[in-house]
Amino acid sequence: MNVRRSIAAAAILLAAPVLASCGFGEQTDQVYNAAAGVDNRSGSVYVLNALIVSGSNGSGTVVASLVNSDEQNNDALTGITGITGDGLTVNGPSRTALPAGGNVNLSDLGKYGASGQDVVPGKFVKLTFTFQRAQQVTLDVPVMSSSNPDYSSVPLPKS
Repeated sequence: MNVRRSIAAAAILLAAPVLASCGFGEQTDQVYNAAAGVDNRSGSVYVLNALIVSGSNGSGTVVASLVNSDEQNNDALTGITGITGDGLTVNGPSRTALPAGGNVNLSDLGKYGASGQDVVPGKFVKLTFTFQRAQQVTLDVPVMSSSNPDYSSVPLPKS
């Protein structure tokens, strides 16, 4: 009887890791962005949680976190341009510094204003982020309402 119990216990101990593992390539191994914005990690500057917060139809603030993954070289955001047929424009500083290995949160700056017919909550607009050193990043970003509590503190362009 003791031999049977020992064999059963050994079988359970050997089977436990196999039964408990999820394997590789499972959904839990994938990058997941719980926020509404979109991400791009293809270049040396990551554009994370990019979106536009709109307080009134036709205008809003571009929001994104920019992470310079290059630990050796400074970079800079040299512009954000809209790519749509209806004349989407983005106004802001001509240059925003990105220190080597550092990051910048554009919502803290609140200086990049977007305007155009498609800057309406619920729509998407195409933006291109241009950098001094890193490759350009083009994204379809959502437009979110400033009435959403998650975005109520984002500074909006003056009308």
